[in-house]
Amino acid sequence: MLFAPAGMSLAEGNLNDASKFLGQAGQKAIGDSTKRPLSDVIGMGISTALSLVGMIFMVLMIYGGYLWMTAKGEEEQVKKAQKIVIESVIGLVIVLSAYAITLLVTTRLGQV
Repeated sequence: MLFAPAGMSLAEGNLNDASKFLGQAGQKAIGDSTKRPLSDVIGMGISTALSLVGMIFMVLMIYGGYLWMTAKGEEEQVKKAQKIVIESVIGLVIVLSAYAITLLVTTRLGQV
């Protein structure tokens, strides 16, 4: 079809179809959220939060490393960079420890 009928553009029909297919693909990808158990929803939330913490850790490590590498011998900037790196590692250890403890407790309580 070379020309669209008067008053109708080709994109109009295609966008409606694309919206429908996008909704179907999303439904298949994530499933029906009303049929999910609460534990799966909480698990997805925890997974998302841990991913966010990992990205923040990575950004802080890159920033701290950048400060350290560009310090050019300035003691104050080197100390600031070291502080950022050390505190971000401590924060990551705390978050992962809390996750490990939570996982241990929930699996032990789930077996009882």
